[in-house]
Amino acid sequence: QGFKTVEYLGSAIYDMKIHLAAKGQAIDPGQFEKDTMAEIGMPPEIVMRHRPTQFGHIFSGDGYSAGYYDYIWADTLTADAAEAFQEAPGGFYDKAVAKRLHDDIMSVGNTIPADEAFRRFRGRDVTIDALMRNRGFAAPAKA
Repeated sequence: QGFKTVEYLGSAIYDMKIHLAAKGQAIDPGQFEKDTMAEIGMPPEIVMRHRPTQFGHIFSGDGYSAGYYDYIWADTLTADAAEAFQEAPGGFYDKAVAKRLHDDIMSVGNTIPADEAFRRFRGRDVTIDALMRNRGFAAPAKA
């Protein structure tokens, strides 16, 4: 899981950074990749899962610009929401939690900001803690 997560994050960070940097200027993708991986401290033993040219969405309009990180964000939200059920007396079949999920997230769609919908459901902002536990990592140290 550590390898998989670091490999994924390398590509997601590259995708976001090149999207933000590419506003009307020429970029050498190979050098940009080397510089980005050095900047984030990517272990040399883990190469990017995707080459820069595989991020076709960078060049095809704004419908999916810099969206590769969305997959891990979805995993983060899902893991955190699932723990709301695990913490409830009825587990994944807890009717009260299911109703909150429906009322606070599913039924509101894009009528309110997503962070506000999640906060209403969970009573707090999303954290990475559940995702980390789900992937078998130790809980982050408390500050």
